[in-house]
Amino acid sequence: MIPEKIDIELEVTEDVETTKTYQLTSDKIQGYADELRALEQAIYKVLSTEKYEYPVYSFSYGIELENLIGKDPVYVKIEIKRRIKECLLQDERIKRVDNFQFSVSDDEMLCTFDVASIYGNTTITKEVNY
Repeated sequence: MIPEKIDIELEVTEDVETTKTYQLTSDKIQGYADELRALEQAIYKVLSTEKYEYPVYSFSYGIELENLIGKDPVYVKIEIKRRIKECLLQDERIKRVDNFQFSVSDDEMLCTFDVASIYGNTTITKEVNY
């Protein structure tokens, strides 16, 4: 006997980046990080990876910083802000990137900004040579 009608219920769920990952310290991997701490690690990792430089990453991963070397500081500030937003907002866990502040010393620029995510808010600092 073959059933005439089959009832199937499908549940659609959104895929969100995994939140549990290895805890990275300055010189070793120790334990695990979850949610906001894991997201902070992901942010620092993507901001430390030069875009198009490593074949193991897709062309959408990383940030272009090397081509800012030797440019005018005003231009660098504008581009850093745009590039950081473009880079980080690809992650669906991140809702907003704002409150950029810059401090310049010789050929280095320190960029501090806030990230609002589904896990809470954090402040990130990135040093850029220009």
